[in-house]
Amino acid sequence: MTYTVELRNLRKTFDGHVAVDDVSFAVAPGTIFGFLGQNGAGKTTTIRMIMDILGPDRGEVLLFGRPREANDGRRIGYLPEERGLYRKMTVEDHLRFMAELSGVARAEAARRVRDGLARVELTEWAAKKVETLSKGMQQKVQLLATVLHEPELLILDEPFSGLDPINQGMFKEMIAELRRAGKTILFSTHILEQAEKLCDEIALVARGRVVLTGNLAQMKRERGGRAVEATFESRPASLDALEGVAHASFDGERARIDLAPGTTPAALLSELVLHGHSLSGYRTLEPDLESIFVEAVHDAG
Repeated sequence: MTYTVELRNLRKTFDGHVAVDDVSFAVAPGTIFGFLGQNGAGKTTTIRMIMDILGPDRGEVLLFGRPREANDGRRIGYLPEERGLYRKMTVEDHLRFMAELSGVARAEAARRVRDGLARVELTEWAAKKVETLSKGMQQKVQLLATVLHEPELLILDEPFSGLDPINQGMFKEMIAELRRAGKTILFSTHILEQAEKLCDEIALVARGRVVLTGNLAQMKRERGGRAVEATFESRPASLDALEGVAHASFDGERARIDLAPGTTPAALLSELVLHGHSLSGYRTLEPDLESIFVEAVHDAG
C-alpha cells in the first residue's frame, strides 16, 4: 500500500530534552487517523515535522508514498494548534485570499467561500472583520480556510480545543463529510472521547514515544473481555466476594463487573449461575479509548 503519510523513526530534541522519540506510524488513504496523547506528549512537534516546519534530528517523513516535494502544500490542508487569521480583514476577504493563495481561481474561490460560510452558519458575518468574531467563530473560519482548496490530506492539530459542544459537533460532522468525500485526515487531540467517535486508526503517544498504534475497532476487540454487563432478575446484595470478580457496580438491576486477572466472561457466567443468580442479560463490554490508553501507557512503563 502507498500511504498518504508515513513516519519512520522520527526523533527531535530541544536542548537535550527528547520531545519526539523514534515515532513511526502510517496513515492509509481515505481514513481518519487520530494522533492521541496528553498535552506535551510530542504531538505538535511531530506534526510540525510532517509539515516541514521543523526538521527531524533523525528519521524520515514520506508523503503520498515518497519524500516531501515543493508542490505538496497545495495537496495538504493544515490547521495549526496556534490559530493564524488576518484579524483586520473581513471574513469573506480573508477566506478568498487564503483560497487563491492555495491556487483556487478567483471566481471559484468566491463560490466556495459562500458555500462554506453557509455550511458553518456564518453567512451574516461575511462582511465583518475577523477580529469581531468570537473564538468559536474564528475557529470555524480557520477550518474553512484549511479546506477551501479541497486538499487530499488534512492535518488538524487539536481542532476541538476551546470549542463548545455545539461547535465540536459541527466540526465532527465536517470531518466525517470530508472522509466520505475520500479525503485523508490526520488529527491530533488530547480529547479521547472525540477521537473515539471519529477514528478508523490511531497512534497513542506518551512522553514522545508511540505506545500503541493500529485499527481502533480491532484494538477494542482484542482488549475486550475484561468487563461484562449483567442484568439480574433479582438484584444481589453484593458480588465483590464472588470468585472472578474484581469489582462490581450496580445501576438498578444492571451491573458492570470488572473481571479479576485470569477470569473469562464465560467462567464468570458459570459462577453466577452456580450461585443461583438468574440473569436476563449478559454481554462483554468493549473498553473505551481512555482505558486502552491508560493500559498502553502502563504496559510501556
